[in-house]
Amino acid sequence: MAASFWKSNLTEIAEGMSKVARGRAGILASSAGGRDIWMAEYGEKEDFGRRANYNSACGAGNPEFYARKGEDAKPVLLLVGGVHGGELEGIAAVMNLIRLLETGTDYRGRRHDYVYDYAHRFRLLLIPCLNPDGRARLPVDTLIDAPYEKFVYWMQGTWKDGTLCAWPDCKAVHPIKDASGFLGSYFNDDGVNFMHDNFFAPMARETAALLELSEREAVDFHVSLHGGANSPIHFPAIPYLPASVKRKHQAFNERMEAACRRRGLPFALVDQAAADGAGRPFPSFNLTSAVHHTCGGMSMTFESNMGLDAPGDKLTEEEILDSHFVLFEEMFRFALR
Repeated sequence: MAASFWKSNLTEIAEGMSKVARGRAGILASSAGGRDIWMAEYGEKEDFGRRANYNSACGAGNPEFYARKGEDAKPVLLLVGGVHGGELEGIAAVMNLIRLLETGTDYRGRRHDYVYDYAHRFRLLLIPCLNPDGRARLPVDTLIDAPYEKFVYWMQGTWKDGTLCAWPDCKAVHPIKDASGFLGSYFNDDGVNFMHDNFFAPMARETAALLELSEREAVDFHVSLHGGANSPIHFPAIPYLPASVKRKHQAFNERMEAACRRRGLPFALVDQAAADGAGRPFPSFNLTSAVHHTCGGMSMTFESNMGLDAPGDKLTEEEILDSHFVLFEEMFRFALR
């Protein structure tokens, strides 16, 4: 049973959003299965004097044709949980962040004064669960102590013959719906994994909605919240980004490593500035890459520990939530530098 502060199911998301008063809660889009994708906004959208989309502005040699941001402009931060609907850690974390912004404490009754006090200096776009279809397919509210094989079944599902559809082979057929026996929570009801959509002609309306949002809002810093089994907390390197953006990613990566070390949380420092393809012959242009190319902002994937009954590091729900609040605080500090 999930802890009382671990708000991760679709009913809890809707209930939490119904209580948003200091910000604005609304529906970003409907999923392939017709489910609501909720988003909370804090801070007013500013007019950045747009004259072109980001790519065209870069072609003209000046990104300010896309978004002219002076010193007084509020940084636009985008946090997205539940891209893979069964990865509950980011969902619970975003819900606790919204609770903090509304009441001054998270669902544990715990204060995070820096985040609360400085939130007004940002435009915050908070999506607890981008993939409610996948979340609806997961029959539990926590993966703490889940056996590894059950975790694989719930995440990636099975092939038609009933064998587990494990990572990374779950990406070999896409969309996977017609090849699947049990469709895991990675996918929406059409069998699309948003991380590997066709970003030039999205198969999923969820993907299109996120890219349209990041482009419309001129996002400065996007983090996609994922679960990385029992690995240490880390940011995988994102390929196909400009060197200047990778250097920013590395600087933030090092800040996070230091912050987690101070809190006694396991963190693996992955080189964000590595050349594309370093260690892998076919680097993937994924959803996190695509967000950058719509808006020009930093775009990172946060891999949380999941606390499974499996080898590796095993964090508790408290520690997993704490690690996300470290992320939120360090995002704020970095964006205000």
